[in-house]
Amino acid sequence: MSTIAEKYINPFTNYGFKRLFGEEPSKELLLDFLNELLVAEQGKIKKLTYLKSDKLGSSEEDRKAIFDLYCENEKGEKFIVELQKTKQKFF
Repeated sequence: MSTIAEKYINPFTNYGFKRLFGEEPSKELLLDFLNELLVAEQGKIKKLTYLKSDKLGSSEEDRKAIFDLYCENEKGEKFIVELQKTKQKFF
């Protein structure tokens, strides 16, 4: 029995999200998408920044967080956008 290779990218995985939206040419598309989702809660996002995102704890008990995007809204407030499908304690 042969397996069928997938031909689509799943945007709900860390790999898929970064592949579709994690590069400069996709920035305006991502900005429009996030503003549609978050404008009522966060206000209009004016600035997106892609930064090195891994934050490791100093011990095994410390958690690891991966921040996908740093955002700034029209009021100058800063926040992160994180794509996550699993529960993470204390996030």
